[in-house]
Amino acid sequence: MGFVPVRPPAVAGLFYPRDPVALGREMDRCVPAGPSRPAVGIVAPHAGYTYSGATAGIVFAAVDVPRVVIVVTPNHTGLGPPLSIYPGGTWKTPAGEIVIDDDATARLVRLDSDLTPETVAHQDEHGVEVEIPFILRRNPKARLVAIVLATQDFGMMERLGEALARIDGALIVASSDMNHFEDDATTRVKDRRALDRLVAMDERGLDDVCRRENITMCGRAPAVAMLVAAKLRGAKKAELLDYRTSADAGGGTERCVGYAALRVEK
Repeated sequence: MGFVPVRPPAVAGLFYPRDPVALGREMDRCVPAGPSRPAVGIVAPHAGYTYSGATAGIVFAAVDVPRVVIVVTPNHTGLGPPLSIYPGGTWKTPAGEIVIDDDATARLVRLDSDLTPETVAHQDEHGVEVEIPFILRRNPKARLVAIVLATQDFGMMERLGEALARIDGALIVASSDMNHFEDDATTRVKDRRALDRLVAMDERGLDDVCRRENITMCGRAPAVAMLVAAKLRGAKKAELLDYRTSADAGGGTERCVGYAALRVEK
C-alpha cells in the first residue's frame, strides 16, 4: 500500500506518561501478574490511565496477546471516512514502536469494501494509541492493525465483523468506554444494561439497548464488530473481568464515565 512514515504519539503526556520510565511504572501499576489464556476478542477502555488504566490492564493481563492484534476504535475527532484502516508503517509510543501488519491489513481491505486505507482519521485519534503500551507489555513482538469507525450503520458494523473473523488467530480489541457524563448511579444502571448484552454476546441487542436507552457507549460499533467476528470464529463465552467508573478514581460523582474489561473466548 506504499510507504507510510512513522505515526508519532498524539496523546502521550495527556492520556498516559510521555516519559518511558514513568510509563513503565504505570504499566507495572496497571497490569497485574497472573495466568492468561487465549481469547478471540476483548473490550478495553481508552481513557486516561489515571481513570481506566487499571481496567485495561486487567483484561490485557488475562489474555494471551498473539502476533497480530486488531484494535478497532470509535472516531473521536470527526476526521476521515466512515471506516478507516491505517495503511502501513509503524506507530511510535514511549513504550516503543509497533509495526502495522501489512498482510492482515491488506486482506481486510480486500474483504470489506467499506474500509478505506488512509491516515487522516488516525492522526489525532487516541482510541488505538492508548492500547499500544498494554499490547507491547504483553507481547513486544506483536503487530498492529488499526481501524477507526465513524458509523452507526449496523450493516457496516456486521460486515466489518465478518471480515475480521477471517484473520485467524488475531486478537480483536474493541476499544471503548461505557456511558458518558451522567451521575455515577445513572451511569452504573445504564452500563449494566449494555454489559448484560455484551456478556450474552448479543450484538444486535447491544446496539438496540444503547440506542433505546441513550447509553453513550462510544465504542458500540467496535464492540458489535468484535462480537460478530468472535462468534464466527467459534467463541462461546464472554466474561466481565472488571467494571468501574471515573468516580472510583476520585473523578467526582456528577459527570462520570464507565469502564469495562470483557474477555470473549471459545
